[in-house]
Amino acid sequence: MAIEVIKPGLATSVQDAGRPGYYHLGIPLSGALDQESYLLANLLVGNDEGAAVIECTLMGPELRFDAPALIAVTGAQAAVKVNGQEVPGNQSIAVQAGDTLTFGFMKLGARSFIAVAGGIDVPVMLGSRSTYGLGAFGGFEGRKLLAGDKLPVGTPSAHARAGQTAPDVGRPALAKDIPLRVLPGLYFHRLQEASGKRFFEETWTVASEADRIGYRYKGGTALEFLPRTPPFGAGDDPSNIVDAGYPYGSIQVPGGREPIILQRDAVSGGGYATIGAVISADMDRVAQMQPNHKAQFVAVDMAQALAARAERKQRLDAMRAALAP
Repeated sequence: MAIEVIKPGLATSVQDAGRPGYYHLGIPLSGALDQESYLLANLLVGNDEGAAVIECTLMGPELRFDAPALIAVTGAQAAVKVNGQEVPGNQSIAVQAGDTLTFGFMKLGARSFIAVAGGIDVPVMLGSRSTYGLGAFGGFEGRKLLAGDKLPVGTPSAHARAGQTAPDVGRPALAKDIPLRVLPGLYFHRLQEASGKRFFEETWTVASEADRIGYRYKGGTALEFLPRTPPFGAGDDPSNIVDAGYPYGSIQVPGGREPIILQRDAVSGGGYATIGAVISADMDRVAQMQPNHKAQFVAVDMAQALAARAERKQRLDAMRAALAP
């Protein structure tokens, strides 16, 4: 079977769990930005956890099915409609040949995930079906979906059945104002003490430049760096360094003005100081922030970051147990 894209939405692409193992070659993780919602969507339709789904951002697509299918939509709060009639999100739903799936505006959250029993069956590229837009490979022809595209679907598992509902533990905690825990990083010492303190005291607002590469924040006081003589290979801007690797979730502040959280499609290194990293347990929350949503950065230490990661694992395990065949 296949799914035809009638309207592509704002930024819709095929994604899966990601493409680890190539960061040293400059190829980032890619994959669904909100991994928890992605996992939930696959579990609801009985897919393998690594199956490819459709990720849509802020404005969902219009899709038509050419054969009966089982689908589930998770992530952002938005009306989900089949043939114009609203149907439940966070639940597996049977659709028929010729049915059309549409979406209302995302009221809260920024990304929805559409899983189809059998998964989106695009070719595997470097171990993943995820789209990497900057590299123009993976996913469907290495790009966002366009009207007229026809997405192939794999064979559903024997566990696929309608009426599977997400447990409470699997529903994302969406809000317009959230704390984001940050582990201060390798170059935090380059900030003036007062500036580093103020970074964690002020409220920051998501700018319009927020996508799969990075999330820019504005509204706080520009950061001030300690004076220094630029080392060989670094630029003159105080935020420049000799090129270094960028961890997933790291925060760079070009010119000290507006922090940018690097997302799953970001480049793997460059010449801006990264003052810290949002902990992995909070990166799904970043992915669900819309422009003008607000965040407060909260400093944590390594022990707290690891504890948060363990709590997230427990939550995902509980979700798997609740939806086990």
